[in-house]
Amino acid sequence: MTELEYQQAQAICDVAHKLWQLGFVAANDGNISVRLPDGNFLVTPTGTSKASLTPEMIVKMNANNEVVEPAALPGYKPTSEFKVHLRCYEARPEVNAVVHAHPPTATGFAIAHIPLDDYTMPEAIIFLGCVPIAPYDTPGSQGVADKILPYLENHDSILMENHGALTVGIDITQAYYRMETLEHFAKVSLVARQLGGAQDLPMDKIEECCEIGKSFPIRHPGYRKYH
Repeated sequence: MTELEYQQAQAICDVAHKLWQLGFVAANDGNISVRLPDGNFLVTPTGTSKASLTPEMIVKMNANNEVVEPAALPGYKPTSEFKVHLRCYEARPEVNAVVHAHPPTATGFAIAHIPLDDYTMPEAIIFLGCVPIAPYDTPGSQGVADKILPYLENHDSILMENHGALTVGIDITQAYYRMETLEHFAKVSLVARQLGGAQDLPMDKIEECCEIGKSFPIRHPGYRKYH
């Protein structure tokens, strides 16, 4: 593993630890990957708690879902859901990181089959846009990758029906922040619904937030339902 690759592996571990600390994953849940400059990928291993992840457990893969360089520690194999990550990278050339987790409130919306498409909170409009729900398929199957494909063109954050959530970014920090913002928005939306119903901002204010979102570098241009 080169020095750059080790730095990226450490960044993956840092995000993994944050996901576990926040309760966004339990036991061996979740998976993370980053795209390397050479076109290969660093991927979290299967069956491993994100609380104890170290760079020596990270596996290097290629675009054909093949191991290029095994983990430095023996016995660690890549997540079976890397095929889902590959679909994200294929569909979105600007994406360089993918995070999949099970944040409890957002996953509750996914299990209830309720998309997070309220335009009620400026930060959510700016950083998330509309968050749809991709239809269910068995975790680890090619079907999961196929089911999210129609949503990748216009969305950076996707709920996975009865499963969890997926976020993408130009780097691992952006992908992680989107997961964090997604769960925060889900919590706020749940409270608003319990208090009698979430109220959308006026259309002109929604448009203002959308314009603010455009000012951020390398934003995906079509991720909002109003555009």
